[in-house]
Amino acid sequence: MSPGTLYLIPVPLGPAAPDICLPPDTLAAARRLEHFVAERAKTARAHLKAMGHPRPLQELSIAELNEHTKADEITALLAPLKAGKDVGLMSEAGCPAVADPGAELVRAAHRENIPVVPLIGPSSILLALMGSGLGGQRFCFHGYLPAKEPERTQKIRELEKTARRDKATQLFIETPYRSAVLLQALAATLAPDTLISVGADLSLPSQVIRTQSAKAWRGKDETVKDRLVVFGIGV
Repeated sequence: MSPGTLYLIPVPLGPAAPDICLPPDTLAAARRLEHFVAERAKTARAHLKAMGHPRPLQELSIAELNEHTKADEITALLAPLKAGKDVGLMSEAGCPAVADPGAELVRAAHRENIPVVPLIGPSSILLALMGSGLGGQRFCFHGYLPAKEPERTQKIRELEKTARRDKATQLFIETPYRSAVLLQALAATLAPDTLISVGADLSLPSQVIRTQSAKAWRGKDETVKDRLVVFGIGV
């Protein structure tokens, strides 16, 4: 029996209609699948409902893969694929397997020679980089910076040094409740002429994308308060 295919299904980055940010082929793939793996089943059902899945949601098989999933449990998630059924991998927001625990399932699928098909959809990291005006030839994404001092300041200085030495844009993300504090720390720690890019609420009606010097950002942390932000540092 041939294995099924693992489809990587992007979802909106926030409260936006799926047909605005997802192409027809991505929506069609999501609507025909009956087996899914997601970070949270509740969120996945909400996304599938918004996508107009034709089946009753309670009839769909949605297994969870998140930070609590043990390594030896990943293999069990491949069972439908090994049985010849197609499976959709979904994240909480944006593209699965990018800064997302779903990457472990993709790796396991490759080990078992299971076909993997990434589908088109929004990536907050790439949207932020595209809109930043910072260098797109060389860049690195670091996830979340340390939340506490002095580790946070030390990391900011390390990233600035790397950006200058390698001429590579440094990207990282922050949760809504810490974004303003992080912008304050960046503006205070970085050299006055170092560029800070802010991409907040990307692809949503409330979207803000702005790049300016660290000096110019001082005292303007209200711009990102209570928003999910992708930050960039460049020179």
